[in-house]
Amino acid sequence: MSTPTLGVIGTGMVGREVARRAVDAGLDVVLSNSRGPGSLAGLVAELGTRARAATAAEAAGAGSLVVASVPLAARGQLPRAELSGKTVIDPMNYAPHSGFAIPELDSDELTSSELVQRHLANARVVKALHNIGPKQLTELFRPAGAPDRTALPLSGDDPDAKKEVAGLLDVLGFDTVDLGTLADSWRSEPNTPLYAAPYVGRPPSGPEQAPGVPVPAARIAELSAAAVRGPAGFRM
Repeated sequence: MSTPTLGVIGTGMVGREVARRAVDAGLDVVLSNSRGPGSLAGLVAELGTRARAATAAEAAGAGSLVVASVPLAARGQLPRAELSGKTVIDPMNYAPHSGFAIPELDSDELTSSELVQRHLANARVVKALHNIGPKQLTELFRPAGAPDRTALPLSGDDPDAKKEVAGLLDVLGFDTVDLGTLADSWRSEPNTPLYAAPYVGRPPSGPEQAPGVPVPAARIAELSAAAVRGPAGFRM
């Protein structure tokens, strides 16, 4: 892994736990959110000396790999200039509701990651970290070669960017399965067999509290091949 610093834009559950996993794995992390660096003092103190708070533009400029962990509706607020030339991990998922819908996604004309790539035209977007819950992310990591190591899917149009993201996920404790281009990323979106359920099994309560279930790469590939494209996004 050649990237010593990970930029994280957005510190909801996913961004926070990715940052925690990165720090635990020995990476430096620059965190940002919509409320400003001052609001992150507690999280930075909790994560320790490898973490610092910044603006979104500063976080984007700090690392060659950046996790854009913001709501899909806020994609237009991502700092395009600072992300130019960067590899950007997209963990966003589409959740249409009465006040928010995207016709190109509803018609399956685009995937949500293709929409993000359209906004970040000069970045290299890779879909990843979107189909596993934060609790499972912090429970299922294993060292390379472990027999119970879990795999995560990724999709992207740039082969080198996908290798870079696979390298990061390896450092974080996960194998990866390449599903293809951003146009193929629907195979691991909500309403597919790859989304969330493989990592939690049949929890007695909500998936947020379910213990993690290891999922090997062969199973990820099998579930991807079995996916059938249906309505995009969570239906609320």
